[in-house]
Amino acid sequence: MSDSPLNALARLNEIGAAINQLGTGNAPGAALDTLRLIVQSAVEVVPGSSAVIFTYNERKGAFDPQSRVSAEGFTTPAVSDTPRPNGFGARAVRERRRVLSYEEPAVPIHPEKVAVGARVMIGYPLIVSEEVLGVLYVYLHENRALTALELLLLDNFVHHAAMALYIVRQMTVAQERDTRKSKELRRLRRAGMLISSRSNLQDTLESILRMALQVMDAHYGIFRLVDKTGQALVTRAFVGEGLDHPLIETLPIRRTSIMGTVALDREPLVISDLREAPYCHIYYPLDSAIEMRSELAVPLIGASGRLEGVLNLESPQVNAFSTQDRYILQILATQAVIAIQEARLLDALQDLSTLLLTQTRQEVLDQIVKWACDLLNVQVALIWLIQDTHLVLQAATDDHLHGERIEMQSLTGHVIATGQPVTAYDVTQDSRFGLKSFARRYGWGSALIVPIIASDSATPLGALSIYTTQPDLRHFDEAEWEKKVLALLGHYAALAIQNAARLDELRAVQEKRAIAETFAAVGDIASNLLHRLNNKVGTIPVRVEGIQDKCAPLLSENAYLATNLIEIERSAAEAMEIVRENLFHLRPITLAPVSILAGVREAIRAANPGPGTVIELRGLDPLPWVQADQKRLTLLFVNLLENAISAMNGQGRIVITGTAPDGGGDEKWVTVSVSDTGPGIAPTLHERIFEFTYSTRDHPGKLGFGLWWVKTLMTRFGGTVSVESDGQAGTTFVLKFPLVSEEK
Repeated sequence: MSDSPLNALARLNEIGAAINQLGTGNAPGAALDTLRLIVQSAVEVVPGSSAVIFTYNERKGAFDPQSRVSAEGFTTPAVSDTPRPNGFGARAVRERRRVLSYEEPAVPIHPEKVAVGARVMIGYPLIVSEEVLGVLYVYLHENRALTALELLLLDNFVHHAAMALYIVRQMTVAQERDTRKSKELRRLRRAGMLISSRSNLQDTLESILRMALQVMDAHYGIFRLVDKTGQALVTRAFVGEGLDHPLIETLPIRRTSIMGTVALDREPLVISDLREAPYCHIYYPLDSAIEMRSELAVPLIGASGRLEGVLNLESPQVNAFSTQDRYILQILATQAVIAIQEARLLDALQDLSTLLLTQTRQEVLDQIVKWACDLLNVQVALIWLIQDTHLVLQAATDDHLHGERIEMQSLTGHVIATGQPVTAYDVTQDSRFGLKSFARRYGWGSALIVPIIASDSATPLGALSIYTTQPDLRHFDEAEWEKKVLALLGHYAALAIQNAARLDELRAVQEKRAIAETFAAVGDIASNLLHRLNNKVGTIPVRVEGIQDKCAPLLSENAYLATNLIEIERSAAEAMEIVRENLFHLRPITLAPVSILAGVREAIRAANPGPGTVIELRGLDPLPWVQADQKRLTLLFVNLLENAISAMNGQGRIVITGTAPDGGGDEKWVTVSVSDTGPGIAPTLHERIFEFTYSTRDHPGKLGFGLWWVKTLMTRFGGTVSVESDGQAGTTFVLKFPLVSEEK
């Protein structure tokens, strides 16, 4: 040894310090410098030697020729000293021990080294955690054995070299992992951009499959989605190489296939080898002409827990998919679920947009509750609308719920009062939910309720609610997608209600205009008719007087002739009066403040109900005055009273009830209801009874148009009339009169 032991120890300290710094800078460069320091130190502690390090890959079973690090000292370098398959280095790796040439003369020294003067050779395997990372070769150009101190120092250098290689390898693996993750994230971001740019679901799913094949180096992939029955998987998209005869039949959701199993278990499945049991028995190839060896399948599950389908990748390589691949595919599956949900939502909105233009309000509301259940994967959806002081169930997925009424002091009423969504995890246990018996009766679980708010008013019209059924309980307070979708459906419900109201207003305006035009035309005809009747019938009394003057003696002798002349004159006068009286109804109406009570009392006197009919008045005294015509108002109530008396055959009770606005809102109507105890009117006739040709009744001296006349007068007053009856017991006509600003 040319250096003293103290110098050798200093070298060891220097090498240790270099190894400690490997994790703080450029790992490959720092590692190369450390290995150079080690081989140089080896040459220094063994005078007349050279030293070389090659890295070794145990998985490949090979040295890396490009990894060579050497120190020649004063020796001549070899031209090529790449490790031999059966040389000293290979034996050191195989036996995991130090090998010395003078102890094992059967193994020849590398010829290239012999050519430059090497006489003795030592091979040290560089081992960490039982894994060989490389070999340190030391060549002595003297024919002697190494001293114990030289071997001891070389042993220490070997440990340092092994640790340096281990640290570098770990750092390289980490960097490769980080690089791979970075590439995967970039690919996933690009996948998200590509997916979001697709215009339809088919393109989106195919884009996801292509991205999955690229990221995970798979051979082909397939989407099978759950069909409407929920019992089978239907092929929706597939992408792959060389698929000449793809088998895309529907698969039942059973354990007879891998995708069916994943759908049932709702858990990802990584299969390393499809030839192994039990998967070899249930493997269903996409193309039987192509042998696949490994498979990765993940379920498509929405935020609400709904199974949408299964995404599947396959590869001809054994053990082709890792746990990391499973995570990536689950991310892509989430993208697919979002695309499926958005496509379903767009279909719903297109459907509802069409319905708004072509269907009635009730038909639209009925469809909204169906879409709410389908989009949000619930069993019950309800639409409650405000009616007077209650909430009335207007639409429901369960027909037997129709017509239910609840108080405003309820959880749904709270939503309407605050205008904010409300959730309940379990309505049967929620202290805010007042109708627990109602919920238990129908088996409701979790609830999400949103207000139905019109665009032109901050006051909700009602509420749209969805309920799961026991034992399916969900935390809707964390479900932003469900809240947004339900609020959007609530918006469409408000549009349907607004459209219906506006159509009713338009229909009323058109009806009023048509009536006005009709009455104007009839008035012109009536005036002309009255003028001509005056000309013709008006001459009758004059002629009778002439006959009476010129034929007085004859008339005094003929009583029959005299009596008939008097009757002719009287009839002509009465005919003219009847024409004038009835044509009064065809003249324009001058609206003025009138009293409901006065009109009702006068109508009762005119209708002369008889002893078998009891008429009761409720709440008419305090009613404010309304816009109408007093004489025609009386005629309107006469028609209603006569209809009721006729329906009851003169035996029964009629109740006339008045309701004034409470002054707390924008209500500008006075409501009067006329109820009888007759047999009722079938719901199918509620619209027909107001038609012009429906009534066949005729009253002497009056226009015999029945309820058509009632509706016509209410329209001319600017009000409305409707009927309520179940067709079995009693009928109620509801009249709404416009309120005047000041009483007179």
